[in-house]
Amino acid sequence: MPILRQEPSLFPETLLDEAPWPDGDRYWLVAYTKPRQEKALSRELFRQQIPFYLPLVRKTIYRPRRKLYSHTPLFAGYVFLFASEAERTRTWTTNRVARLLQVADGSRLVGDLRQLRQLISSNAPLTVESRLAPGDRVRVRNGPFAGIEGTVLHRRGTTRLLVSINFLQRGASVEIDDFLLEPIN
Repeated sequence: MPILRQEPSLFPETLLDEAPWPDGDRYWLVAYTKPRQEKALSRELFRQQIPFYLPLVRKTIYRPRRKLYSHTPLFAGYVFLFASEAERTRTWTTNRVARLLQVADGSRLVGDLRQLRQLISSNAPLTVESRLAPGDRVRVRNGPFAGIEGTVLHRRGTTRLLVSINFLQRGASVEIDDFLLEPIN
């Protein structure tokens, strides 16, 4: 039983599917929110029709004799925006943002976010990773994650694929079998 219904985490739905919009006055920003304001900010952005992406993952909460589900932000405190200067100003007026960071390489960020969205949609258990360590860059050959590029991590005797958002120096990892991976030259 969900605590709350899942709210929009991507507006518009095609934001990550198409190239950056042709009008040229929009650019990618990362909003660092005040504590526990990610979903409230995304509701405000949706209401104001400002393009955004908030990666949400399903979390299971166990209570006596009940199992509840919630959708929580994958990266606490971060919402990704594709905004014009006027929309950037309107974002500040929500009083939910502590800092706005402009992204230098928007196309790279979009590529990272697409891969992250594919990982989230697989419903595989994800682990948030911070302060990335260098490792071998790989691509998944086949399976539900085919085509995803990331870094190999070894944790507690298992192999994990780390998909990172380089701008934030954060990422998410999923357990994967070695034979599905091929090195990127």
